[in-house]
Amino acid sequence: MSNNLRPGMLLCMGNPLLDISAQADDQFLKKYDLLPNNAILADAKHEPLYEDLIKNHKAEFTAGGAALNTARIAQIILKTVNVVVYMGCISDDEYGKILEEKARSDGVDTRFQYTHEKPTGTSAVIISKDGKSRSIVANLSASQMFTIKHIETPENKKVIENAQYFYITGYFICVSPDTALSVAMEALKNKKVSVLNLSAPYVCEFYHESLTKLLPFVDIVFGNESEALAFSKQFRLATECISEIALKMSKLHKYNESRKKLVVITQGDLPVIVADGSRVREFEVMKLPQDKVIDTNGAGDAFVGGFLSQLILQQPYETCVKCGIWAASEIIQQSGCALRADAEFSI
Repeated sequence: MSNNLRPGMLLCMGNPLLDISAQADDQFLKKYDLLPNNAILADAKHEPLYEDLIKNHKAEFTAGGAALNTARIAQIILKTVNVVVYMGCISDDEYGKILEEKARSDGVDTRFQYTHEKPTGTSAVIISKDGKSRSIVANLSASQMFTIKHIETPENKKVIENAQYFYITGYFICVSPDTALSVAMEALKNKKVSVLNLSAPYVCEFYHESLTKLLPFVDIVFGNESEALAFSKQFRLATECISEIALKMSKLHKYNESRKKLVVITQGDLPVIVADGSRVREFEVMKLPQDKVIDTNGAGDAFVGGFLSQLILQQPYETCVKCGIWAASEIIQQSGCALRADAEFSI
């Protein structure tokens, strides 16, 4: 791997969740009033679910949440430990300790903010016995408690000063928009690279004002087709053509005019759309036989992780996209957002 790599080059910020995954039958779903292939937020009736999975269903733990998935995948591909730093909020409880240990075991340098007000966020992933369906129950808890005070401490100011690339999810904007804006301003001031993921259609819809303030600072924007359509509607781009949306997004006002805004839109098994303000390119994805598709959860996070790993290595955008496609294709062939030990990207 490149000798140019050093600790702390990429700082990812998001909402950390401990993924608790296990196989269970239909009776388990009925017990907690769940549906297959669905994702919901936990309420009071789901509180016993997490311990139930752990004690009775041989659950596996993974450090999760969109930004942490991306951080882990980028770090694993880069192989040099601590190149990627991650910030988010957890509790100093049992789940928090497991989450931190899992993230660090992948080589990520974690700089968590801790809260005593809520427990560490968790995401239960209930897998059907045949492995073909997933039911997800997320309890966001501490992940939504991040505050800007965390980046104002002397040690974390140094982390931000040291980073060359900043990655922030739309989910994180919902939690701490002032932190996201502060980091983006740092990137602009020192000619560093600021990267944003739209994350979900509701971010475009309900956090329009925060996005409007942040976007002129951003160098690279990621999203999928549903997020692109939501963006077009909220920002009045007057088109539902994904290629046109990407191009129009890439032409939006940007403070650092020396670097074109890059917009990358994924579309599942359809081509990845990439626009840079002057043209649109399409990149075909790897189409796998259906029997090899095990779990599509985390594919988008893995795509961004692959892309960012090559961006840090100063590879051309074409290589970044190809690595993203490769990482996503690897992820969906197994359960959970993780790469095989022998998986290796090559140009």
